[in-house]
Amino acid sequence: MSTIAQRTREITGGVDTHKDTHTAAAVDSAGRPLGAEQFEATAAGYRELLAWLRSFGNLVLVGVEGTGAYGAGLARYLHERAVTVVEIDRPDRKARRWQGKSDPVDAEAAARAALSARRTGIPKQRDGQVEALRSLRVARRSAVRQRADVARQMKMLIITAPEELRTVLRDLGDRQLIVACATSRPDAKRAGEPAVAARLALRTLARRHQRLGEEIAELEELITPLVAGIAPALLALNGVGADVAGQLLVTAGENPERLRSEAAFAMLCGVAPLPASSGRTHRHRLNRGGDRDANAALYRVVLCRLRWDERTKQYMQRRTTEGLSKKEIIRCLKRFIAREIYQVLTAPSTTHITAKQLTTAA
Repeated sequence: MSTIAQRTREITGGVDTHKDTHTAAAVDSAGRPLGAEQFEATAAGYRELLAWLRSFGNLVLVGVEGTGAYGAGLARYLHERAVTVVEIDRPDRKARRWQGKSDPVDAEAAARAALSARRTGIPKQRDGQVEALRSLRVARRSAVRQRADVARQMKMLIITAPEELRTVLRDLGDRQLIVACATSRPDAKRAGEPAVAARLALRTLARRHQRLGEEIAELEELITPLVAGIAPALLALNGVGADVAGQLLVTAGENPERLRSEAAFAMLCGVAPLPASSGRTHRHRLNRGGDRDANAALYRVVLCRLRWDERTKQYMQRRTTEGLSKKEIIRCLKRFIAREIYQVLTAPSTTHITAKQLTTAA
């Protein structure tokens, strides 16, 4: 092939990502394989991968597996260089049974999927305030879960503790229990005695509980103003606090316009019922997919509105008289709220500042 023809040839790339290496494949506009190569998952490896793909012709598209995990760095690198990137779902099991599995095979399958626009989506951008919010929320969620685990461990220790200790602590509320155990002064020299050992263990767990509470408070001081700066209109909605708004922002990503419609956002949150009709039977079933954290956030909004919002109370009463159960009504409300949230997230007033814009402003 002549040099001119090679330059004008349109190329689609596919990348199978791993922790330490990425395997890339290139196909032409007809889906014919042009080659496959492995690169290091480093900045230098990203440069080599992009140069290798462009050596085959005019690179128009790259399909990357795992843009939210191992492929995040590569997707960010390609996006910064104005390369169109799409996220590729894993090949289905039937295709893998027929084709086998290897990194070059998966990379070539990713390139063909990108070329045919099959099982693809626009990846989240990870270069702005929403990505910063996600990182802070990861730390906060970990601290919240650990604190809950510590509280459960303390209560289990009290259940199995000697009677004299159990009698004193069993009826205390959570806050009183933490303070009482954290300020106790058992004799460490008598740690061989069950009662003393239980007091020492409870004191250690109580102080750990307090430290985790301080971590959560510090992170919330950072998260709340960040959420307010990104999407104040979202916080203005009834029942939406900083925690719920933060989760929904992270689910939608830095570029919520990547979601084609409010139905797509509802599916992403797992609140869009799935058709399960057959023959003369027409029905829908519960959607157990999607982002379950976003689903839980919408559930909390529903509970808040059922308690405080008059319109939601009236809707509950009307649907109850129509024969729907409370769970079914809550599912309907989550779907309605997802539509409302989507409209706010994609409104022009919602600001998403990228890292590049922050650097320029500084």
